[in-house]
Parts: sequence; C-alpha cells; structure tokens
Amino acid sequence: MRDRETKRVLREAERYCSEKGVRFTAKRKLVLEALLNSDKSLSAYELADYCRAEQGSEMLPMSVYRILDFLASERLVHRIKTTNKFIACSHISCGHEHKAWQFLICQNCDKVEEVDLEKSILNKITDAIQEVGFQVAGRQFELEGVCSDCTVSIGR
Repeated sequence: MRDRETKRVLREAERYCSEKGVRFTAKRKLVLEALLNSDKSLSAYELADYCRAEQGSEMLPMSVYRILDFLASERLVHRIKTTNKFIACSHISCGHEHKAWQFLICQNCDKVEEVDLEKSILNKITDAIQEVGFQVAGRQFELEGVCSDCTVSIGR
C-alpha cells in the first residue's frame, strides 16, 4: 500500500475507534500500519520483529497478540485460521459491512486476498454443510491456492 493510502486508512481506523469509544493507541496503530504495508499475512512474531526493525519499538509477541485481539474484535484485522497469521481488513475505509469473510491464501508466498461472495453462494454452502449434519461454527471461508504472481514466477 502506498504511504498516502496507508495514512488515509489509519485515519479512518482512528475515526472508527473514536466513534465506538475505544482507544486507537500508538502501538495499535503501529501494528495495523505494519499489516497495511505488508504484501503478505504476518504472524505476531513477524509483527514484533517489524516493530523492532522498522520503528525501534520493542514489543513482545504477547503484547502483539493482545493488540491483534483488539484489532480483530474491532474488525480492523482478520486472523487467517489456517496459518495463524493476520491481515489488515480490506474494508476499513470503504464504508460497507462484511457479510462473511472469505480469503484466498497463496501457499507459496502467504499473500492473502479478501474477497466478497454473493449472499446466495454463502447460503448454498451453509445449506450443503447442514445437509450432511454439520453446524456452521463461523462464516469465515479460507481457500488455499497459488496467487497470480507466484503462478508466473514458478511457471504454472
């Protein structure tokens, strides 16, 4: 993400938190900024390393996990369950709500794309799951594959 766009999204996140009556601290901002500037999903340990290397700010991974828990609870970041890594929400500054979270995860480079699916598709998936006797525990879908950049670079 370009620097100007990152700053705009961070301002929107700060406005959002202010409206909800929660604090958007400097450390929370730093973690979100790292995710916005990353071209792949990051673990808490990778985020702690980023804070140390890029900002000279020493943060323990447990502190980063608490920050990520807060940011996830405010829907500013998403935890990718299959990799236990995090990405910034792509909808922070677009002004519309999530119906469900769907992620395409590159097995090669860890790039994650957040995509929107039609509600009718989500309903069909939920119906198919329930038909075989399962209960849907969450509405987050994760599909693994290879991104277009990696497809080109590995010649698929």
